[in-house]
Amino acid sequence: MADEDDEEMSESEEIAFGLISTAGTARSLYMNAMKAAREGKFDEADDLMKQAEEPSLEAHNTQTKLLVSEAQGHHIPVDVLLVHSQDHLMDSIAVGDLAVEIIALYKKLAELEAKVNA
Repeated sequence: MADEDDEEMSESEEIAFGLISTAGTARSLYMNAMKAAREGKFDEADDLMKQAEEPSLEAHNTQTKLLVSEAQGHHIPVDVLLVHSQDHLMDSIAVGDLAVEIIALYKKLAELEAKVNA
């Protein structure tokens, strides 16, 4: 017979899956924003970047709560799933930072092309 604890998700697993979900959503929006910018759809790219702010902030806030909890002496066991979720968060943050720069480059390229074709 399964232990009751085995049937419920641990706090660490809940945190990890939450981070994976929100960071993954933000990363997907950032990637879609870059694709839109590559296609010259700058309003769409800007909108997607704006949409990514909420899940990105939520993921960052979850990580901050984890760090504060740890600093207050409430240890959450670190397992592979939690480490994996941190990888997703870091990847999402890096993709977001790069998206800002890449979209700016696509906008600049479009401006230069418009001048050349004018």
